[in-house]
Amino acid sequence: MDLTAEQYLEGLMKDEAYDCPSDSVNPEDLEMKLPPWFDETLYNKGRRFFWRFCFGFGSVMMPGLVAIFAVPTILQVLVGSRRSSSKYTAFKRYIATFLHVKAWLSHDLKPGSLSWRSLYAVRSRHLKNGRAARLKNKGTVSQRDLALTMFGTIGLGILKPDRFSIKQEEPEDWEAFNHFWKVIGCMLGMEDRYNMCRRTMEETRQVCQLILDRVYTPCLENVPEYFEHMARVMMDGMWAVNGATEAGSLMYVTKNLANVPGYILSESERITLQAAIKEKLAGKHEDIGVDASTLIAKSSLQCVTKREQRLLYLRDYDCLDTAPEYKKLSYASKYKITLSSMMTAFYKTYLGRVLLNWYYVVALYMSEYFPYVAFFLYGIKNSYVDIFKDSPLGDSPPKTNAEYYKPQPPEPWYRAILAFW
Repeated sequence: MDLTAEQYLEGLMKDEAYDCPSDSVNPEDLEMKLPPWFDETLYNKGRRFFWRFCFGFGSVMMPGLVAIFAVPTILQVLVGSRRSSSKYTAFKRYIATFLHVKAWLSHDLKPGSLSWRSLYAVRSRHLKNGRAARLKNKGTVSQRDLALTMFGTIGLGILKPDRFSIKQEEPEDWEAFNHFWKVIGCMLGMEDRYNMCRRTMEETRQVCQLILDRVYTPCLENVPEYFEHMARVMMDGMWAVNGATEAGSLMYVTKNLANVPGYILSESERITLQAAIKEKLAGKHEDIGVDASTLIAKSSLQCVTKREQRLLYLRDYDCLDTAPEYKKLSYASKYKITLSSMMTAFYKTYLGRVLLNWYYVVALYMSEYFPYVAFFLYGIKNSYVDIFKDSPLGDSPPKTNAEYYKPQPPEPWYRAILAFW
């Protein structure tokens, strides 16, 4: 039965979607098979569309990954697994994640292929981790969380392709992309009723918009405990293979992309925010603050804990430089945001797309075969990632959010300099 976007989200937010695990069979009984609606031609066209804009689609995944940490049920499992709470364990886990996605996009989906084996490994890991989390009373890997994780992987690119300089060049590019990820979701154990990728791309866009408005925007406004730590160690770990990764700028851009009030980057966003604040003031004095949570939809997730009020004042948004959240950024973070904007503009050109796509492919290759920066940080042997092995366990407990909200010690001079490269 076809569902409207509203009906889909309503079903996804029910307890049943969270109580339903990614797989209910024993790990040894897990079987993989293609869905009956699989279209190989359309699937492969979706793969080609990705590689024509691989730098843009790759840029979607980093803020999407940061956003995923804001979902309490997903974060609970990640913290409980103890496999991504330090820079080293996060490096191993998230490089493996990117390499798994690379395998799905680079190889045909047939039994025995690298793509097939990778999907089986990920699905088996979800099954085992979900079972372990339930035994420890640390949550589960649910159908709902699989769908929300898929949004983190591709959702921002679907909703805001212009921000990543992605555009359709051939008929059915987006429909093929939608089909590709619908198949991937199915192969990872998602039931059709919970699969975020719907029958058409237009339906998927409608679903993505609802997920952004009613899940990710409120979650990023009211982040759960340990969000700051898990997101920042991920970014610090990824720095070993992607020097462009910088925590402050990526955190800011993620909240900007998720429409969190106050995180503005453009003049149109500034004007829109001031108009929203004026509307809430309804004629009251301009020195009265407006609670940011009143400018966004109520969360559809019951597990989101509302944080203390964050007041927005009209006068603070007369220009970008006076915006409080932007003023908090370091010079390196502002530089990274500016550099990212320049690269996006360059990517719109033919030469820019060729060069930056080449850069993305080379970066993936180096991550897999020659992660030379990681050699100096973790040793040569420890720097290589085997996607078919579990990432190592860590003993470092995550820090609370309050630890990151306190004044931080000055960044080491070499990291400050490297941030500009």
